[in-house]
Amino acid sequence: MSIIKPESQGLLHFYRSGPMPCPYIPGRIERKLFARLAGPDVAELNSALSRAGFRRSHDIIYRPVCPNCRACVAVRIPVALFEPSRTMRRVVAINADLVARERPAKATEEDFRLFLDYQRIRHDGSDMARMTRSEFTTMIEEGNAATSLFEFRDAESRLTGVMLTDRLEDGFSAVYSYYDAVQTRRSLGTYMILALISQARREGLPFVYLGYWIRESRKMSYKSRFRPLEMLMPGGWQIVDPDRVND
Repeated sequence: MSIIKPESQGLLHFYRSGPMPCPYIPGRIERKLFARLAGPDVAELNSALSRAGFRRSHDIIYRPVCPNCRACVAVRIPVALFEPSRTMRRVVAINADLVARERPAKATEEDFRLFLDYQRIRHDGSDMARMTRSEFTTMIEEGNAATSLFEFRDAESRLTGVMLTDRLEDGFSAVYSYYDAVQTRRSLGTYMILALISQARREGLPFVYLGYWIRESRKMSYKSRFRPLEMLMPGGWQIVDPDRVND
């Protein structure tokens, strides 16, 4: 499969991966449609393909094409309609001491230490927990598509959380986050998404893209707490109640 790249710069070629065990639902098989993002128009391509339900990782843009399974659903938050719950407002208040800053997507030693601590506490034994410094740098810096890091520091200037983010034509895409997992009271994963929604609102951007939501996956359950939530359905993007989504 291929599509014409913007401004007639050639073709973007898509490939289908081989079957692999699904990392989210035991017993199911995963396959992906993917292409490599390269060239001067990667940000424009990333925006267009994100609207079509694709997701970026490193310099690869992909979406699931799994046989007999449609569990992965692309989701985004419509910023103008979003209203934080009482619990979310409490999370914002708890983290009122944090200072957010956007900076270029360049990995530092401080970033890497926080990332390793996060993996050790939240995902010990996973492939990401075994990342080397160079692999971490590649994850942050490869495939830059109008990409930046939003970092969050406490009153003592300690790095508390980082969100790798792509700036799209119609919003932000939250690519990956890591944070001080010891501070459970802060609910930093939720807080950073709320901060990104606020930033999108300030800039007049309509959406925050959260990647894929999978009803059967506890790892993905946090995404359904952001209401209203738009899902990419066969008829296009629609506001859907996650509690009413069927396989």
